[in-house]
Amino acid sequence: MGTVTLVRHGQANSGATDEEGYDRLSDLGTQQAAWLGGWLRDRGESFDKVLCGTLTRHRQTAEAMGYGLADADARLNEMRYFDLTDALHKSHGIPRPEGEGFAEYFPVLIDAWHKAEISGVETFEAFEARVASVLQEAATPGRHVLCVTSGGWIGMAIRHLLQLDPTRMAHITLPIHNTSVHRVHVTSVGPILAGFNATPHLDPDDRRHARTHF
Repeated sequence: MGTVTLVRHGQANSGATDEEGYDRLSDLGTQQAAWLGGWLRDRGESFDKVLCGTLTRHRQTAEAMGYGLADADARLNEMRYFDLTDALHKSHGIPRPEGEGFAEYFPVLIDAWHKAEISGVETFEAFEARVASVLQEAATPGRHVLCVTSGGWIGMAIRHLLQLDPTRMAHITLPIHNTSVHRVHVTSVGPILAGFNATPHLDPDDRRHARTHF
């Protein structure tokens, strides 16, 4: 049996209001990634291939985990959230929420994107296609692949595996923690979701404060 392990990047610049400003790890995000890398090494986990997106936060996460030689693949990059929120505001008059309200807002954003009412710089279908292409290539019997990516990418991967509708995709994306671990088992009947949103490296009492979503 092969495995595909998906990891969300560490906490980024959560106070940002655009894509470029968001794309760097906070000090806590770097520490989260270092703790995860240590946990994986302590368990003796090894990977035949390590991939990360080309975004700064992906590379910084892989490096802090101890995988500085990860292969960069732009197909692992996140949806451009801020561009999509700007498009939704322009077309529907719905502003990006500040603080509270994200849980209600995000499904509306994803639904509008899915219906092609907004597109940003990439359509929903194009995003789904590149996520599916990485999964298809990584899900090889007998191989163990690690992918460092983003929450929305992981949500789309789970949509693909479980055939979720856009609203349920949004709902499953919302609780994804920074540096969370998601497992896909490659079986004789294809890839199967085997683990979701695990943060065992943050279980110690003195690390519980480090469980973050943004």
